[in-house]
Amino acid sequence: MPSTRVFFDGLFTSPRLDHPEGVAVHPVDGSVWCGGEAGQIFRIDPAGTRIEQIATTNGFVLGIAFDPTASSLFICDIVHPGVFRLDLATGKVELFADGAGGHRFRNPNYAVFDSQSRMYVSDSRQLDEPGPAVFRYGLDGSGEVWDERPMAFANGLALAPDESSLYVVESFMPGVTRVEIRADGSVGQRSTVVELPGTVPDGIAFGPDGLLYVACYEPSKVLRVRTDSEVEVVSHDPTAHLLCHPTNLAFKGTTAYVANLGRWHISAIDL
Repeated sequence: MPSTRVFFDGLFTSPRLDHPEGVAVHPVDGSVWCGGEAGQIFRIDPAGTRIEQIATTNGFVLGIAFDPTASSLFICDIVHPGVFRLDLATGKVELFADGAGGHRFRNPNYAVFDSQSRMYVSDSRQLDEPGPAVFRYGLDGSGEVWDERPMAFANGLALAPDESSLYVVESFMPGVTRVEIRADGSVGQRSTVVELPGTVPDGIAFGPDGLLYVACYEPSKVLRVRTDSEVEVVSHDPTAHLLCHPTNLAFKGTTAYVANLGRWHISAIDL
């Protein structure tokens, strides 16, 4: 089993890294970025030795994603339901979108970009108030409801390596759904990638091996999906110390950086 370690422990640092959910790796300098429970946006240097607060939404940060040019960081916030844009050159944070197509965000959870700079955003909503699961935006702010069909708490997102489909975590299925992206960019058919009974999956990412990795909020583990019927454990921490309610994960080379909503640190899994 790959080794798991604490990449950065932010319990006693100033600023304190408090209960991160979102995590992203800067594509240019390799720094690790994450959010906090009071809306903070943190940058951790590539060596994992120093943390600094870059900005805040004054809310609660969920998923975060760099745009393809790495000039902006896009931030999902649940307190102020919307997606915010952080201009990395100026440090300015502003609301980018709070919905589209006559639908307002209820629980914007995660964002992912394709190679054409289109941003897909999941809306977890509430189970008793079903609504559109996935929105899509251009960098100019134009947006649409991309998939209006409800899901069982749409959560983490990942694009297939060939961008032929969007993978969506349905936390309360529990499992992962594949949504076809047609040649014209419109939404296509859905299919179940894998069901994960006894878990609460949260975040997903494709690794350097081309396989799908799943961070489970409960129990505290990271899984690897080899086939629809073969799922293996990459890391599991029954004591919830190295991994504690892991949410999102992001890769840099063969290392997966994992946010732990239950504690104050970012984990690293060396594949």
